[in-house]
Amino acid sequence: MKYIERQIEEKIKSLLSTYKVVLVTGARQVGKTRLLNEVFFDYNYISFDDYSEEMMAKSDAKRFLTDNGIPLIIDEVQRVPEIFRSIKLFADKKNQYGQYLLSGSQLFKLMNEASDSLAGRVAIVELPTLSLREIMRLDFNDRFLPTREYISNRNGKKAKDTNIWEIIIRGMYPELQNAEKDTKDFYDNYIRTYLERDVREIINVQNLDLFYKFMVSVATRTGQLINYSSIASDVEVDADTIKKWISVLETSNIIYILYPYANKELKRAIKTPKLYFRDTGLACYLTRWLTVDTLKHGAMNEAMFETFVISEIIKSYSNNGLDYKKYMSFYNGRDNKQETQAEIDLLIEENNVIYPIEIKMTMTPSANDIKNFSILDKIKSKKIGEGAVICQADKAGFINNDVNIIPYTYI
Repeated sequence: MKYIERQIEEKIKSLLSTYKVVLVTGARQVGKTRLLNEVFFDYNYISFDDYSEEMMAKSDAKRFLTDNGIPLIIDEVQRVPEIFRSIKLFADKKNQYGQYLLSGSQLFKLMNEASDSLAGRVAIVELPTLSLREIMRLDFNDRFLPTREYISNRNGKKAKDTNIWEIIIRGMYPELQNAEKDTKDFYDNYIRTYLERDVREIINVQNLDLFYKFMVSVATRTGQLINYSSIASDVEVDADTIKKWISVLETSNIIYILYPYANKELKRAIKTPKLYFRDTGLACYLTRWLTVDTLKHGAMNEAMFETFVISEIIKSYSNNGLDYKKYMSFYNGRDNKQETQAEIDLLIEENNVIYPIEIKMTMTPSANDIKNFSILDKIKSKKIGEGAVICQADKAGFINNDVNIIPYTYI
């Protein structure tokens, strides 16, 4: 299959010109190896998926690095954690940027080793699954903001109209962009590999069937507040185990954790985070929504649409080398005049300005969809910027002077 250009490529190139080591993280099958080989073909390439290479590096890391020279790509680097210290020593010997380009799929191991051994020498970026922009081959890589300036920049560069439910149910893994690839076979193998390799290596779970049951339970809750006790009841393990397993899903890039907005001026906001699957196709597979029609009209259609939108927004930040957690949150609480439970799906904060966003499946959003935005008026310490309803509208527009209508094709 023809290589799909990734929007993070320019960021990686930029980092290689200012850092001695760059680490590319991301879940399995998001296209790390293909990107490295296609774009950085002038680097020597080693993968620790090759058992002989892994053993040579483990037995004598210094000799291994000497023999392979620089510039060097090391794929699945988390398999040989002892090599990080040797990379530090070798990188320090030369006053040269872009010596080592590392990649791996186990974020927990990678972050620990990189932070301990390569502090100040390594830049870390995360490659997500394909974005709608990448699938549509759009030449547009601005991070998403719900503003009219952003909308104006997107005009002429929006994604073409498509059956969004086909994309949601198939998912955004590069391999699945081959129309002949069977999605069930792909996800069967994906889950099996993830359980047998990553999960066992990270926490050494003995009962993989139980962990699979846990993944299904979590997938049914994409877009919801995390309720550890409820998941524990489904899986029949204790809540502490569920907390540990949730952490595993997050650190292996299967889910996002979106945290609630924290501000003393909102006194009745809850503190429970929400979870989202990173890829809707995987979530649909686990929850057995396997056809477009059943998903589009089924009980999880709103949750899957919201999961897709949140994921696309986060990708626009990741592809610019930005950590979404520093910019994004949500609100849920009782700070409105009626003191009833109210929610704002997403808040993006940048330069002391808060941008509120609602996500709706409708094609015709109304003022009722943004009634909770007024809660933010209680925040006097920050400016409230333009808001938006992201939906299935045919074209961009506005509800009032402060709130825009943004089709999902503009994300």
